[in-house]
Amino acid sequence: MYKLNLTEAYCPAQADTPMRERTIEEMLREQVETHGDGLALREMLADGTVGREWTYAELLSDAERCGRALAARHPAGTCIAIMAGNCPGWIIVQLGAALAGLTIVTVNPSFTPREVHYVLEQSGSAAVYYQPHVRGSALRPIVDEGAAGLPAALAAAKQNGVVSLGIGHAHTCTSLGYFTQQIAEHGMIGLGFTNASPIVAPPGGKARTIGTNPIAFSVPDGRGGVALQFDQSTTVVALGKITMAKAAGEKIPLGWALDSEGRPTTDPDAALAGSLVSIGGYKGWGFGVMGELLAAGMAGGILSRDVKPLKAADGAPHDLGQYYILIDPGQGHGFSERLEALAEIVAQEPGTRLPGQNKKPNQTVDIPEALWTLSLGLAAD
Repeated sequence: MYKLNLTEAYCPAQADTPMRERTIEEMLREQVETHGDGLALREMLADGTVGREWTYAELLSDAERCGRALAARHPAGTCIAIMAGNCPGWIIVQLGAALAGLTIVTVNPSFTPREVHYVLEQSGSAAVYYQPHVRGSALRPIVDEGAAGLPAALAAAKQNGVVSLGIGHAHTCTSLGYFTQQIAEHGMIGLGFTNASPIVAPPGGKARTIGTNPIAFSVPDGRGGVALQFDQSTTVVALGKITMAKAAGEKIPLGWALDSEGRPTTDPDAALAGSLVSIGGYKGWGFGVMGELLAAGMAGGILSRDVKPLKAADGAPHDLGQYYILIDPGQGHGFSERLEALAEIVAQEPGTRLPGQNKKPNQTVDIPEALWTLSLGLAAD
């Protein structure tokens, strides 16, 4: 739960004194001027202890930050939906929306996907946001837009058979398959695309044009699990393989990357200064371009050539795009039977399986000596 002390803001004068209408921004700024270091918001944790506390000045600062994030996405007067949460973040999102001049509609987190979809449709909301519970950690103004949009997308897919879900103004999603897996666990086929900072040159060229632009595909097993899944970059290897080889002082296999002059290289430093090779040459390049257009052109992202380094210490948001296609297998003709038959055909040969099938968590991990030494050095620092 949360406690918010804005009593004076709502009762600014004695009862016999004429009261004038004021905006939330005016009331909040008045409290900052009068009680800037005074306690404004306190988080009470489930065990009865106190979590994070906000002064009026801190509350205004976080609300303004949230307001700027919202204003960058929606013009004043736009209606947005916010999933309510019994947490301080819910208060700050409301204040931020007010500062941005937006109209908000509250969505109960217990609503079914169909109910969420109905609220969005009736209110004409341009977007839906979710503010999760905050336990004293740094507050993020807008959080997990993909998770917030997923219930409505699932409901629409169930009703129409196929639906797309676009997420713009995003940071790197790290693991695209993490999100398509959630789609599959809800009974839908999930196909995902995203782009990244430029590291791939066109076949025959040497100028970095697109990112590793992964594609993820997850298929439900009909029992709340995943029957098939892959998540792979459209390059021979992901960029992380190159950086890990560099950190370990190792060479990379020929065919992974090119140097800045477009020549094949086994030197990870030259590879990082050059470009990665598309998997299968022109074929992988085509998949990478497809992901580029869907993520940037359909989801409101920017082209990879315009993406700033993902691990830079400062700078503007990366504005990457993520694009998902949700398909209801129940709308097909014998999908489950075909999936089961395919799995049986593949399993006829020893050691073969569908992608992502029969995964077993590792109990132990083999770590190269160079990597272990590097890890110990970083931990000591």
